[in-house]
Amino acid sequence: MNKQSLTLAIPNKGRLREPSLRLLKSAGMSFEVTDRVLSLRVRNVEVDLVLVRTEDIPGMLIEGVADVGITGLDLMEEANGASGLEPLVKLDFGFCRLAAAVPNSSAISSMADLKGLRIATSHPRATTRFLAEESIPAQVVALKGSVEAATKIALADAVVDLVSSGSTLKLNGLREIGVILESQAVLAGLPEVREHPMVRQLVTAVRAVNAGRRKRYVLLNTTPDNTGEISRIIPGLSAPTVIPLAEENMVAMHSVVNATDLWELLPRLEEAGGQGILVLDVGQLIP
Repeated sequence: MNKQSLTLAIPNKGRLREPSLRLLKSAGMSFEVTDRVLSLRVRNVEVDLVLVRTEDIPGMLIEGVADVGITGLDLMEEANGASGLEPLVKLDFGFCRLAAAVPNSSAISSMADLKGLRIATSHPRATTRFLAEESIPAQVVALKGSVEAATKIALADAVVDLVSSGSTLKLNGLREIGVILESQAVLAGLPEVREHPMVRQLVTAVRAVNAGRRKRYVLLNTTPDNTGEISRIIPGLSAPTVIPLAEENMVAMHSVVNATDLWELLPRLEEAGGQGILVLDVGQLIP
């Protein structure tokens, strides 16, 4: 691995492409990608971006073609053998699950009922590993595509496939009976890359972006006698910042809050004497 630069593989298409590009730009990388670009050097960082199929990225990491890459946790687990490929950071997008499903007319109601049956999937390694861990003997039929059709053509009794909303299963007359793996996009790499300075910088920046997305910066004005109550409502990372204002008997209070709490916090802050309440996005945050 080059000690001075980093090769980072990212999806060239599909639902992980645009969130991956936004994440890297939010982390501070400067670059422009066009539809036909296969690789490029980041302008302000010693990082080479390689744009490839999402499903090819785990293999590239195992073979050392790329140092780190953004892919699905399900694909990483499917590619894993003795290599020890691992998620360096979970990225909080691309959520889905690897789930088992059967025809609506089937009598099967649980994973245990799959004993002795045929299961079609495009994730044969992950499925086989799960079945072994759960002591469920079954035949795994590996397919590259059209997994949902396997039960219709009598190729299998059940399927294991990626599920997001579940609408595709319903359209194909299938119902879910259990989850093998909860998946999302991850920054993946082999264990030995963790201590590379560039990887550590990348992990820190990505974690800071993820943490910032979950937070909001709240600013408000109030009188000094309200600061105690407002501090209890928005304690912040350690304590709110309180700054005297030019107007006598007025202070400004700054704090960081969970984005999901804003619905309840804003009315409470107003009732507690908050004025001119301003809520800002947080680009990056290291707690």
